[in-house]
Amino acid sequence: MNTPGSGLRLSIPAWTAAIAAVVLGVAALPGAEKTEAPLAAAGPGPGGARNLTLAPNLSFTDDSSSNFPIRGENLEEGKIASDRPTAIFFGTSHCWNTNREAERFVALAAREKDAVRFLVVDLDHPSRDQKPLVARFYRGYIPTLAVLDASGKPVYNRSGETAGKRGDTSGFEEILRKSRAQN
Repeated sequence: MNTPGSGLRLSIPAWTAAIAAVVLGVAALPGAEKTEAPLAAAGPGPGGARNLTLAPNLSFTDDSSSNFPIRGENLEEGKIASDRPTAIFFGTSHCWNTNREAERFVALAAREKDAVRFLVVDLDHPSRDQKPLVARFYRGYIPTLAVLDASGKPVYNRSGETAGKRGDTSGFEEILRKSRAQN
């Protein structure tokens, strides 16, 4: 029984939202908003995927390459940095656009390995730790690049290449510069 002072008290606009929620079958009550679970954060230091190289026999002009484009150590890592920006690459095999962006990612990972945490997600085989990253940042298109500042706030989260010319890392470098400036 809903007696005064003991039940759910909603303002007129909140009642309207509650009625709409019942009619439409969606959650619209105050406090019922969708919240995202926090991402796992790593301790201090660069960590992440290390010693990245490109897979052999990649094509940069067609979708014939059956290898995932990035090789390296600690590729199953899924924790974001707590003290520096994090760059997350999402891709699969059989995509020359992914291969071209992987080439940029690997080049910058070699240069920025101490300043940025790099994570690599093979969307065909994400690790258990990477699944929250996929749920949060991947929107169905490859390649996708997400860059977070040191607080975990997304600075960039888009699909497609960061440049129109193979080997051009300037767009990606600018994204990393902005991720450092956020702190």
